[in-house]
Amino acid sequence: MKGTPIKVHWCLWLIVALTLVLATAIYPSLPEQVPVHWNAAGEVDGYGSRFTGAFGIPLLNLGLLLMMKYLPAIDPKKHNYEKFKGFYGIFIWIMVLFMTGLYLITIAWALGYRPSIPLFTKLALGILFMVLGNYMGKVRPNWFVGFKTPWTLENEEVWIKTHRLAGPLLFGAGLITLCLAFVNHPSSFWIVIAVIMVASFVPAIYSYLLYHRLTKN
Repeated sequence: MKGTPIKVHWCLWLIVALTLVLATAIYPSLPEQVPVHWNAAGEVDGYGSRFTGAFGIPLLNLGLLLMMKYLPAIDPKKHNYEKFKGFYGIFIWIMVLFMTGLYLITIAWALGYRPSIPLFTKLALGILFMVLGNYMGKVRPNWFVGFKTPWTLENEEVWIKTHRLAGPLLFGAGLITLCLAFVNHPSSFWIVIAVIMVASFVPAIYSYLLYHRLTKN
């Protein structure tokens, strides 16, 4: 890979295009204020304009897809993407589908339906983190994907060992989140936040400790 953008499957472009078509079609039917944020109990605590509700997530999804396609081409470590291109392709799919699902459930709320936001969020996050955990050990040094601490970017051994540690932690956090999806209590959301924070901070701290241990030798 010599500065060329990542190839994105045509289905992903189609999914994003269809959400923009849907946004245009339903725009006249949406209320002036559209729910855009929910609390841990699944209650609406934030509203946006009709335009934001209809087009916000589809446009964000389009921007995200373009970013994931073109950023690797300007990454100083672009040559490493070839080593984990399979995972990177899966990562793009997961992110686009997550955003699309979030959009559909938001629109459903705006149109008067009441799907469970906590259930969707925990199911989606659980699957996301399990997938990330399953492949994290294969990610090689780059500036856009993975645990990009000063110590992992400075030392490839630190990068590899940190991501091998992060994989099981992220998978475990995803599994716990998936199980908690069926616990209908606000406290389950805060448990999800806690396990995700642990899975995120432990590898970062480990990378610092490992780097300083290796550089002392």
